[in-house]
Amino acid sequence: MADERAKYGNALVTHFLKLWRERYPATKHTFNRYALKWPFMDVADSVGYERGKELIEYYFKTPRTGHDVQWFLYNFDKLDVVMKERADDETKKAAMRAVTKARVEEWERRKRESRGQTD
Repeated sequence: MADERAKYGNALVTHFLKLWRERYPATKHTFNRYALKWPFMDVADSVGYERGKELIEYYFKTPRTGHDVQWFLYNFDKLDVVMKERADDETKKAAMRAVTKARVEEWERRKRESRGQTD
């Protein structure tokens, strides 16, 4: 169990650093992977490994400057809530678009039928 926790923690650290280096290729920064492993293990314990990866990827899509690792570690739970809310919002918007599309199609159908009756 401890080996699995460490494996997930290290994998999340690696993923974070990969995205950080892609985003800031000209910046030299040294990260202490050993020290970061422990809080990233907590991220994996809290939200799961796959969700942790998604949160890291979402974090790097935000317009933050520097994408500080400590900020992420202190606020990953808030990012999780925001991601869930955005997903729910997108689902609701998609449902509303479908209803609107159906109403417009129905209105256009009735309009065509009424034109056919008057001609």
